[in-house]
Order: sequence, then C-alpha cells, then structure tokens
Amino acid sequence: MTDTGQRPEQNEAAQGTVADAVTGNWVDTLAPVRARPYLRLSRADRPIGTWLLLLPCWWGLMLAILHTGTATLYDAWIALGCAIGDFLMSGACCTWKDITDRKFDGAVARTRSRPIPSGQVSVKGAVIWMVAQALISFCILLTFPPAAILMGIVSLAPVAIYPFAKRFTWWPQAFLGIAFNWGALLAWVAHTGSLGWPPVLLYLAGIAWTLFYDTIYAHQDTDDDALIGIKSTARLFAENSPRWLRNFLMATVMLMALAILLAILPNGNPLQLVLALAAPWAMGWHLAWQLRRFDADDNESLTRIFRSNRDAGLIPVLFFALCLLA
Repeated sequence: MTDTGQRPEQNEAAQGTVADAVTGNWVDTLAPVRARPYLRLSRADRPIGTWLLLLPCWWGLMLAILHTGTATLYDAWIALGCAIGDFLMSGACCTWKDITDRKFDGAVARTRSRPIPSGQVSVKGAVIWMVAQALISFCILLTFPPAAILMGIVSLAPVAIYPFAKRFTWWPQAFLGIAFNWGALLAWVAHTGSLGWPPVLLYLAGIAWTLFYDTIYAHQDTDDDALIGIKSTARLFAENSPRWLRNFLMATVMLMALAILLAILPNGNPLQLVLALAAPWAMGWHLAWQLRRFDADDNESLTRIFRSNRDAGLIPVLFFALCLLA
C-alpha cells in the first residue's frame, strides 16, 4: 500500500469524516453526500450533544407532573416537542460554535477535520444552516404556553455567549451548563405555568453535572488549548481534576435530591418519593463509575466516558417514569 505521508486527521478531512465522530454513524454511511457536511455541523454524527440538551427537559417535565399530580396528552407533546426542538437547537448551537471557533478548531488536532476549518462548508453556508434550524425550532416553541415561549427566547442569551466564554474565563463549562440545562426550567414552566424552587434546584443539579462531564471532555485538548490560549476547567484544575469532579458529582446528587423532595413531598405518595430519590442515587453511582475510569492522558477513554453521560442522564428519566406509574 502506498504511503501518502498524511496524518490520520488529514485523511479524515479529505474523506469528510470528523475525527471524533462515532464510527459507522448514519451520516457518514447513509445520508446524501451533499447533506453530510451540514449534518456534521449539527453533530448528527455525534448525537451526544442532543441527548445532553434534551435530558434536563425530560427531567423538568416529569418532575413537574409528579409535583402537580396531573398529566395530560399535551404533556406528551411537550416531551416530543422538546426532543425535536432540541435536536434542531443543538444543531444550531453547534453550528454557531463552529462559526465562532473556526480559527481555533483549525489549530487543534481533534477539531481541524470539522466542516468549516476543513473547507467542506463556507461560513455563509453555515450561517444559513444555523438560521434554518433555529427558525424551525422556534416554530415548535410557539406551540408551548406563553411563559415557556418567553423562557425559550431568554435561553438564546447564554447560547450566544457560550462560544466566547473560553476567551475570558477559566469556567466556560459553567456557561455551557447554564445554556444546556435551561430545558429543565422551560419544561417545568410549560407544564405548570410558573417557576419554583424545585426546577431551579434541578437546573443547578444539571449545571453541576455539566461541569462534571465537560471537564472530562475538555481534558482531550489541554495541550492544544494551552498553545492557543483557550481556557477551560480542565486546564484550571489540572492534576486536581479528580477532586473537583468528585465535588461536582456530590453537588449533582444533592441538588437533584433536594429538588425531588420539594417537588413531591406536598402531594406525592411515599412510594413515589422513594423511587424518585433513587434517581440521583443511581445517577451518582454511574458518575462514580466514570470517575474511577478517568485518565486525563487517555483521549479514547475520555471520549467514551463523556458519551456515557447519555446513559447517566437517562437514569433519572427511568426512575421518574416509574414514579408516574406508581
């Protein structure tokens, strides 16, 4: 076989695939060729981002139903609308991030194969794609109650700021948490019509969870980030990361447990309360499993751990669903 002298990431860019995409994903194997660069911009070949945006929505909705003790057919639409809307908004947010980070991405080994720095998509094309996804998502939002629509509009502020956070703070992961967990507030409001302490505490639990998983994720790029001046909690914590991750784990569990207590105690039965409190306990064990496998020098392991947070976030969904059946 002829040796082309190209590095792996150069070959990936030439083929159009992205270095950290899921092997054999549907975008690279089944999607129309012309659509692939745009779907890669939306991370459709790496769907973990959509899951991490969606799961707090389902937490908020299900905890709201447990709080009020009532569920309607419209709640099923809220759950489905959040799923479709989050797929689109996750794509729009990722496209926005790639537009703003295109020069940084071109300087980092893991990201230089992405569509914009690799030349597969122009900045103009990316802007049009971002706007199209956001507009369709906004149409779905308009089917929600007015208070939830307002919550959705307000969420655009942290989404817009997040890509720039790593330029001015060591805590960009906190900004990601603020943006990615907003759905816990929105879905609660879509069901109840107002905010309260339970969704706020659930939102804070989600932010702690984001600090946990995105610090792990950021450890993949610490060397490149140091060279180009990008800040992150991974660089800030360095060898102290395990201790900080443990603190985020405990904060996630305690804040979610407190949110459950405040939401269910007034109206829920004892069985519902026990099942619901099992959710943060079980999720905490999953995060502890991730922490035991954390190795800052093993990028493949870091990627696997990060992606496993889909399963971690589904654990509360499972227990909340059991509560609704109790």
